[in-house]
Amino acid sequence: MNEELQDLLAEIQRHNKLYYENDAPEISDFEYDALVRRFESLGGVMPDTVGGKPSEKFKPVTHEVPLDSLRDVFSEEEFSGEFAARYPDDTVTVEPKIDGLSVALVYERGRFVLGATRGNGAVGENVTDNLRTIESIPKTIDFKGKLIVRGEVFMPISVFERLNAEREENGERLLANPRNAAAGALRQLDPKVTASRKLDIIVFNLQLADGEEFSLHSDTLDRMRELGFPVIGYKLCTGRAECIDEIRRIGEARGSLEYAMDGAVVKINSLERRRELGSTSRTPRWAVAYKYPPEEKETLLEGIAIQVGRTGVLTPKAVLNPIRLAGTTVTYATLHNADIIAEKDIRAGDTVLVRKAGEIIPEIVRLVKRGENTIPFAMPKNCPECGEEVAHDESDPAYRCTNPLCPAQKLRGIAHFASKQAMDIEGLGKSVVSALIEAELIRDIADLYSLEAQAIAGLERFGTKSAENLVSAIEQSKSRGLARLLTGLGIRQVGQAAAKALARQFSNLDELTEADEATLTAVRDVGPVTAEYIFKFFSNPQTLEVLERLRSAGVDFASKEEASGNRLTGQTFVLTGTLEKYTRDDAKARLEKLGATVSGSVSKKTSFVVAGSDAGSKLVKARELGVKVIGEAELDDLLKNM
Repeated sequence: MNEELQDLLAEIQRHNKLYYENDAPEISDFEYDALVRRFESLGGVMPDTVGGKPSEKFKPVTHEVPLDSLRDVFSEEEFSGEFAARYPDDTVTVEPKIDGLSVALVYERGRFVLGATRGNGAVGENVTDNLRTIESIPKTIDFKGKLIVRGEVFMPISVFERLNAEREENGERLLANPRNAAAGALRQLDPKVTASRKLDIIVFNLQLADGEEFSLHSDTLDRMRELGFPVIGYKLCTGRAECIDEIRRIGEARGSLEYAMDGAVVKINSLERRRELGSTSRTPRWAVAYKYPPEEKETLLEGIAIQVGRTGVLTPKAVLNPIRLAGTTVTYATLHNADIIAEKDIRAGDTVLVRKAGEIIPEIVRLVKRGENTIPFAMPKNCPECGEEVAHDESDPAYRCTNPLCPAQKLRGIAHFASKQAMDIEGLGKSVVSALIEAELIRDIADLYSLEAQAIAGLERFGTKSAENLVSAIEQSKSRGLARLLTGLGIRQVGQAAAKALARQFSNLDELTEADEATLTAVRDVGPVTAEYIFKFFSNPQTLEVLERLRSAGVDFASKEEASGNRLTGQTFVLTGTLEKYTRDDAKARLEKLGATVSGSVSKKTSFVVAGSDAGSKLVKARELGVKVIGEAELDDLLKNM
């Protein structure tokens, strides 16, 4: 293999790993396919299996029936040549190609017993528990023998957009596309996290059905629908022209569907004909995937707007002259941060090329034409919402408003303060907070504690009883303690773990506010950067004014996190796998009560890894680093007499 082929193969394999194993692709599917086609045009032969190496987090599953990939074509001309050469007289099905994560579902005696990702086609990952959280997957079916179906797990576009909106509010990096989001959700170690992502599935192939015979693919689809599976829609076509018409129709419908779609699949309907044609070493000869090229259009970049999130992050957003892309009207495009704008060198008044990343998120590809009298973009020095100074750390591309009372942060900040992991005020969600702000009953978190039931009862959808319940919940939150209060204040990089560590170190909030950066840095789970954020937060006069009002309202500033002993002080534990006697949260709480720190990752500084059943990659890493591994019996001994 010559040097260019070796370099191309190495690049393709790197992108394979990013896509299939890390769920973090750097290039679009179309750009990846172009690399493969270039490699093959130079005489390169792709490996027999294309896909990802099964993750060590999950047990491997050898597929009883391989989950093959398809040959791709990228134009109507290429499809016509493929069609004429292989099946000009055959009846075929034309189906949408969902851009998700391919899985096999196994049923025995009518019960769902196993679910696995495609992996490399031959070996995948056992994600049965996570697949059980998908409501549209039937857990029992009316089928006596063994049945295996193949489907595509996806994140509905409405869920994906809501999740990205929340991430944008919190100043977090946006998810690239629904496919990556679905793959990441399905590979969670905690099924509860998977359940919260509201995944869905559509089944498109019958892999195995003991005791039943079929002659047509369309009959297998109809049979799976009878059994209760959500099945892909299809149209029977004969002849190239009918196929192309249906491919075009599916392409035009892309923007109106609830799932991301990157192409159409054409399959010979006759199963006997499929057996005659067979397969190459990599793909079946009886099917082809028509991949839609990313739709790109030029438009005017009218301006760059700034949105302020809950944590004060200023996010630039491109304001575009409206254009139609992938079935929807696009007026905004994400720009992420100032570095992206500088890299693309785009300015208000320029003509730019726009496309939808993953057919969902509008993004600017590049500058097309420089506008007249344009000036380079610069992030504002003052917050566009409140006028306070904007802070920027050279090590972080984000710009942040320094005013904790910024109106743009108000709603999201108050809702976070009331959330379950913080002050846990039942009934005070974002919609209620919005109503209270709109009625001018509250301006900040301290105002919550002066609310009166009579005033709340006058709001829409509130009555006397519900208003009294809300006031009661707010009153109960006063006694939550220092750790929850710190979590609710929304200090940058201070989540639940850091808040608990601070509450164990300082007996009350007054001690904490008087601590200097060196003292804060000495606290376990608080590094120098976080210490600086904490110090600056409590040095802000507006912060101190809000805290004083919370004190006057009777909010408890005392710590409730004092360790019941110090036997495990200085020890760091990592929990992995399933414990029989304890839940993960219970074991964590008990260890922390004894002064230990519980971390989510294994490092050389880890003292013990507690391994339950089905322990995954953390156990592997512990052994590689020589970290001591203990079981549940040894954990019991450590927790005795607490």
